[in-house]
Amino acid sequence: MRTAVLRVNVDPAGELSAESLVRGTAELAAGLADSGARILDRDLTAAPRSRREVQVLLDTADADADTERVLALCGTAFGTPAVPGVVTYVSRGTDADAHGVLAGFGLTGEIVRIPGPEGYDILQVGLREADLERVPESRIHTALEASTNCEVRIRTV
Repeated sequence: MRTAVLRVNVDPAGELSAESLVRGTAELAAGLADSGARILDRDLTAAPRSRREVQVLLDTADADADTERVLALCGTAFGTPAVPGVVTYVSRGTDADAHGVLAGFGLTGEIVRIPGPEGYDILQVGLREADLERVPESRIHTALEASTNCEVRIRTV
């Protein structure tokens, strides 16, 4: 399971008052409390009217489903038609992060972490030849390096 940051514009029309934004944020936080999700600290009243965006941090195996759930909660809390924004992931450099990157490309693979000679880990990733025909190896390689902060070696299986 990966940790995602779900962004939702709760006032796309820019019409909510400062009081409504504060009340809606508190109501949303209460609605998220049972799920372990939390709102990242951001003063919506100081945000530009077109970018009143809450950022919800949560562990998720299905960001699309969780985004829909958060959109519904935002709509109820703020009384507006909330609009989804960009979803990003917090990376801790774990093998789970590497599997999450692969899943983002629609891939599965074998990941083996070995200690490198200079103290940095080397991630050996086994992918099917057919997958590498569909998704460029360079994109996978770059995303894995950024996510894990490891040297990445991709091989076909």
